[in-house]
Amino acid sequence: MSEQPTGPADDPVPTNTERSPRRGMAAAVLSLEAITLGLTTPVMITIADVPAGTAVAVGLGLAVVCLLLAGMLRAEWAYVAGYVVQVAAVALGFVVPVMFALGLVFAGLWTAADLLGRKIERERAAAWAAYRAEQD
Repeated sequence: MSEQPTGPADDPVPTNTERSPRRGMAAAVLSLEAITLGLTTPVMITIADVPAGTAVAVGLGLAVVCLLLAGMLRAEWAYVAGYVVQVAAVALGFVVPVMFALGLVFAGLWTAADLLGRKIERERAAAWAAYRAEQD
């Protein structure tokens, strides 16, 4: 016979150490976007004739911001900052026109990761609440 959980130690419900799908998807988008933004630096220098210092500050600066935000996604403000990065990536299209398209792609991926991640977390919480109610 299988025994029902009798206490908190026997409860199979996960703790706060469970990974957030929202955070994981958003971090993946920011990491890939960091590579793309970093690669705009030589394009700005060679094709758009942007001074090297400005190109490095903008291209690599945005790439570093993406990587830092990917690590800070435990805080809600980091998601808002992620949307600001998406606007900056699209705005980079005024210097490197292909960034209009790439920026919109990453903005779409970012929005999807954020909204889909929130939906998964809501549904997961509802499923665990139903499970707990069933166990009581």
